[in-house]
Amino acid sequence: MRTLLFCLITVFAISSAAIAGESSAPTNSGVISIKSNHDVKSTADKLVNILETKGMTVFARINHAEGAQKVGKLLRPTELVIFGNPKVGTPLMQCEQRVAIDLPQKALIWQDEKDDVWFSYNDPAYLSERHQIKDCQKVLSKIGNALANFSAAATK
Repeated sequence: MRTLLFCLITVFAISSAAIAGESSAPTNSGVISIKSNHDVKSTADKLVNILETKGMTVFARINHAEGAQKVGKLLRPTELVIFGNPKVGTPLMQCEQRVAIDLPQKALIWQDEKDDVWFSYNDPAYLSERHQIKDCQKVLSKIGNALANFSAAATK
């Protein structure tokens, strides 16, 4: 019984520390976060413009703060942009079809409690590890470079 209680307390302490750490200083738990020089809306607007200029499909733009407001809750500005390109996503899914659960790509633009704005996205290396993708490094590298370029352009 003591062992179980100790394990539960340890898990709670580690989880609390992880949650606290993510809200004040993004860590890479499979997510890359880039600080933006703009507010959430402007960063998301810039991203959508860049994606459309590059011929990417923007499937959705979700304003989570608006959704929260509709149910009487407060949430700092938080927007999710869902986008992709079958020319890149399809070859990745051909390497490992289960990666489709993480596609299309997503960019989360959010404001933390210090009013800093972040642009976060899934690290392609994490997706490779998560789905045990083999022999697809060229595609993963291409995706990683594209995401880095999109995030840099939207946040500067």
